[in-house]
This record gives sequence, C-alpha cells and structure tokens, in this order.
Amino acid sequence: MSAARDAGTADGRRAVGMLLLVGAVGCFACLDATAKWVNQTTDPMLTVIARYLGSFLLTLLLCNPLTRAGLPRTRSFALQCARALCLVVATVSSFFAFRHLPLTQATSIVFVAPLLVALAAGPLLGEWPGPRRLGAVAVGFVGVLVVTRPWSGRIEPAVLLAVLTACANALYAVLTRLLAKRDRPLTTLFYSGLIGCAVVLPALPWVQGGAPPAPVWLAFAALGSFGAVGHFLLILAHARAPAATLAPFFYAQLLGATLLGWLVFGEVPSRWTALGGSIIAGSGLYLLYREQVRGGGGQRRRQAS
Repeated sequence: MSAARDAGTADGRRAVGMLLLVGAVGCFACLDATAKWVNQTTDPMLTVIARYLGSFLLTLLLCNPLTRAGLPRTRSFALQCARALCLVVATVSSFFAFRHLPLTQATSIVFVAPLLVALAAGPLLGEWPGPRRLGAVAVGFVGVLVVTRPWSGRIEPAVLLAVLTACANALYAVLTRLLAKRDRPLTTLFYSGLIGCAVVLPALPWVQGGAPPAPVWLAFAALGSFGAVGHFLLILAHARAPAATLAPFFYAQLLGATLLGWLVFGEVPSRWTALGGSIIAGSGLYLLYREQVRGGGGQRRRQAS
C-alpha cells in the first residue's frame, strides 16, 4: 500500500509539473506576441529594457537577499555572467526579429536551439551524440531550411537574427545545466535579472522615439509579468518533475505562437513554415526520446551492478 501511495504521489507531482510547464511556455508565447505588437510602434531596445526591468522588479518581490538569506551566494559568478549575457543576446535578437518576421516562422527557427544543444553538449558537457542523435540534428536543420527557404532568393535579414537567437538560447541552455550542479535555481534566476538589467539599462539614453502612449505602458507591464511568472513557473515545474518528462512540453510554445499569430496579427502560417516547424519539432522530440532511452539504459546498468 505504501509503495502504491508513493507511486501515486510521484505521478501526481509529475502531472502538476507538466501543467506548470505548459503555463510557463504559454507565458513565453504571450511575451513574444506582446513584444511583436509593441515593436510595431516602439524601438525594440526599449521593449527589451522594459522586459528586463519589469521582470526583475517582480522577481525581487518573490525572492531577494532580505527574505532569502544567501540568495546572491554563487559558486561560479563567471558562469552566471556568461549565462545572463546569452539570455540578453537572445532577447535582443528575438525582439528585433519579431518586428519583421511572422511569429510562427520566427519561433520555429528559434526552436532549433535543442538541436544545437545536442551538438554543443559534446565539447562542453562531455555528452557526445551518437549517430542516431546526429541524424536527428541533421533532419532538424533540414526543417530550418524548409522554413527559411534560402533557394527562394528572398531571405529576410531578420532570419539571421532568429538564428542568432537559437544559438544564444542553445549556449544559455548548456550553461544552465552546468550551473544547476553548482547554484540554487533561485540564485540563477536572481542573477539573470540583475546582470540583464545592468547590461541593457545603459542603452536607455540612445533609445529612439518619445514617450510611449498609455497602451504601450500597459504592454510593458505585461512583458515584465509574463517573463517573471513564466520563469517562476518553470522553476516550480522542474521541482516537481524530471527534465526529460517536461522537455516535450516546451514545443507547446510553437502551438501558442501559431494561435497568437493568427488571433493578434492575422498571420496564417505558410505551408513551408508549417512543414518546417513540424520537422524541427519532430527531430527535437526524437532527440528527447533518445535521451530518455540512454538515461533508462544507464539506470538499468547501475541497478544491475
């Protein structure tokens, strides 16, 4: 009875973790859509500043050095800085990309990041991919080619910004995995906001345009809220379920981007975007499956020994 009850509790925690992660990626999809809407009339750099400042102030209400002793204590300040800078690069490049690209197309390109993580994990983490995982990465890059269609001769320069976002997100993910072994999640969240604000706020005097109208200020508040709540839900989700269980649900953000692109901007994905996005998502999910197979095999070998 006790074992069955423990198993039921574990299953319940995993289910709650999945729901929390869906809520987190829903917040991220809303953040991207809000940024795209604001950037139509506002300097994207001002949107970046509003996103960071709003999120950091809200985060401080939940966790700060006064209410959580030892929060700023880190075992690797250099890694914290590098991770935060990767997130800044990803945010800036994505916000500028969203200004020119359909939301679904930009999000599909950005979601090549898990494929880049599979390649970067070898030299940086010692997790070298096997032939099947390399094959999945190659298929995923075919998906990127389908989305961007370089053979059409009409590649938007903003596509390169979306690719830069994917690269920065991949390095950000690798550094997050390294820091997970050294610092508490809330410490990493604290430094993400602190360092991010320190990097982007000095750009404020060079932002183009005058004072934004009232609806834009409301959108700025929404940006900060979506960012802070999304990352907090992400932390809660990972506290309740294994990363391998949660990872497939990140692709729900692609569905959210498609829905919001249609509802807010009237964007209907082209057949190329739909096909390429499906290829990218499929290859990413296969990589996650291979990760679970490898992890399960390793666990069985440890139990046998």
